[in-house]
Amino acid sequence: MPESTFDEIAHKYVEMNIAHPFMEGNGRSTRIWLDLILKKNLKACVDWSRIDKKEYLSAMKMSVSDSAPIRMLLESALTDRISDREVFMKGIDYSYYYEQENDITDL
Repeated sequence: MPESTFDEIAHKYVEMNIAHPFMEGNGRSTRIWLDLILKKNLKACVDWSRIDKKEYLSAMKMSVSDSAPIRMLLESALTDRISDREVFMKGIDYSYYYEQENDITDL
């Protein structure tokens, strides 16, 4: 699948979710994979701390039939701070947070 525009990359991300819809482990892996593709092709990444957990999980569930909500969430959180260690580490923290049953309030 092509990955030269944001829409192509987002479509690829949704397709991976459809192919591997398991929250534990695959969710973290695909979020890291998405950021790597964005960095490589668009010199951007997602600032995951700007995406609400409930909105994200809902948009991912809906993405099977309508990818617009997840595309909008991701695009609204794009940043060009691709070398920023804080953005990277927060992304890892949030990736675990999205998969936890109970909310953590001190991220």
